[in-house]
Amino acid sequence: MLAGEPRGRAGTSAEATAPRIAAVDALRGFALLGIVVVNITYLASGYRMAGLATPTFSAPLDWEVRWFVSILFENKFYMLFAFLFGYSFTLQIDSAHRSATRFAPRFLRRLGGLFLLGLAHAILLFPGDILTTYAVVGLVLLAMRRIAPRTALIVALALTVALAAGMLLLAALATLGTDASQAMSENAAQAALSDEALHGSASMIINEHLHRLAKIFVLRVSFQGPTVLAACLVGLAVGKLRLLTDLSGHTATLRRMQWAGFTVGLAGALVYAHSTWSGGGHAYHMVGQAVNLLTAPLLAAAYAATLLRLLPAMPRLAGALAAPGRLALTNYLAQSLISSLIFTGYGLSLVDRLSPFHVVSIGVGIFAAQSLWSLWWLRRHRYGPVEWVLRWFTNWRRPSPSASAGAA
Repeated sequence: MLAGEPRGRAGTSAEATAPRIAAVDALRGFALLGIVVVNITYLASGYRMAGLATPTFSAPLDWEVRWFVSILFENKFYMLFAFLFGYSFTLQIDSAHRSATRFAPRFLRRLGGLFLLGLAHAILLFPGDILTTYAVVGLVLLAMRRIAPRTALIVALALTVALAAGMLLLAALATLGTDASQAMSENAAQAALSDEALHGSASMIINEHLHRLAKIFVLRVSFQGPTVLAACLVGLAVGKLRLLTDLSGHTATLRRMQWAGFTVGLAGALVYAHSTWSGGGHAYHMVGQAVNLLTAPLLAAAYAATLLRLLPAMPRLAGALAAPGRLALTNYLAQSLISSLIFTGYGLSLVDRLSPFHVVSIGVGIFAAQSLWSLWWLRRHRYGPVEWVLRWFTNWRRPSPSASAGAA
């Protein structure tokens, strides 16, 4: 997320001495690519939203794509995005200090704007919205903003281990005949009704989203919210240590992150995918979730480390990823809007009518188009359309129309 804009004359000098960190923008753009690949599979299918495979697509390629997305994409890129939210939180604090402005009121307004955007996004376009979660987690970050980096890492690890232990407890209860997770699951008949609603009118689509939000809220509170907080705390620690401002002295650390992620992290992703698609029952699924909680952060870190090592030697790749990363909020919401126009009754109504391969290909195409559009937009504007509105809401004044870049 962009740093808050300083007030008055100090604002110009503060931003002039705080150029954007290109690596952060590129990481954010990379996270957007992974997010659209995952989210579009849910937007394109009522069955996938119910945790099931669409029965009409059961060819070998369909299953290969499902496994591919589950292994390499699911639960990795939103963690990377959350890490960057925590990292950018420290940049916003620094920006406020440079401009001698009160940070808390401005950040609270920003969180309020994010929550309202997320709520509209969840109701109108995608009930799996993450912005409302960031807004709530942001309150926790604000309360913990003086935490030491080491303590932040310990809390993040403790949260992750506690969540994994909770999943293992649910798996144990399921084997004893008390399956608490089954109450949240849906069957094929319910998924078919969801499909019918998504093919319908705007009111039917919104009602379906509202119906799903009740269950998603429980998952957010019990699972994704703490996971996002853990990733944000890691980002906060890295931001306080200024580790992304100069990577030249951290090559060995990045290499170790790659080794851990592409071994342990990838092995855990295989277990997670198998527990998702093998039909092994709720107990096994919970075990897979526990393994995923412990290992997905390693694979996400390996992705980030690999990209950070590649960027200096691949400036075109850096530019292609950094541009959409600078307009992350606009592009995130636009991904859902475009997908909804393609798959629901808002537009072409192609829910569950395209194979997993075609759905994922459309997601990649959306990101490619956003990369080109972002490059064009940033030649003429300083902020993305939604970023501009949020900044106005945050600072209670009209943002500068200048096309120069501010702090990340």
